[in-house]
Amino acid sequence: MNLSRSTFANLRRRKNISKAELPQTSFFLRLMEERDLPFVMKIERLSFSHPWLESTFNGEINNRGISFPFVVVHRHQEKIIGYIIFWLMGEKAQISNFAIHPDFRRLGVGEEVLTRITAQIRKYGAKSIILEVRPSNFAARRLYGKYGFKSLGIRKAYYRDPEEDALVMIKYFSPS
Repeated sequence: MNLSRSTFANLRRRKNISKAELPQTSFFLRLMEERDLPFVMKIERLSFSHPWLESTFNGEINNRGISFPFVVVHRHQEKIIGYIIFWLMGEKAQISNFAIHPDFRRLGVGEEVLTRITAQIRKYGAKSIILEVRPSNFAARRLYGKYGFKSLGIRKAYYRDPEEDALVMIKYFSPS
């Protein structure tokens, strides 16, 4: 059954379902390209009070030895609905930026992206993944916790607009 985005919103509004989900086949990941940046920047500005600059994303695109920037593309609408960037440094990985367009949040997209990316990171041989998150970002903290990330520590005054510490979280992969 192919339900539109507005149908999901209507169902959720009427509380006929507790959580709508997009089928996993309705989107895919591909490496970010410079032509994606207008769409990525829109999502970045909608998602963060202190957004990255376009030049920062360009740097990630052009640093392919360490940086792995991906966009999340809605298959049927053929538009970018999110992105995730991770760095790989030997046996350690770091998720440096991750956002889903507000219209596609709470539909299982972020969970599926995180699942796919952690599997990819593990295939590359990483033994752990680290990330920072605002302590006030309960949705992100809940998502990371669900997928095995644990609190590691605090980075004082890490975020701006508003100023806030960062909660450092880590996920260790068990030996295969």
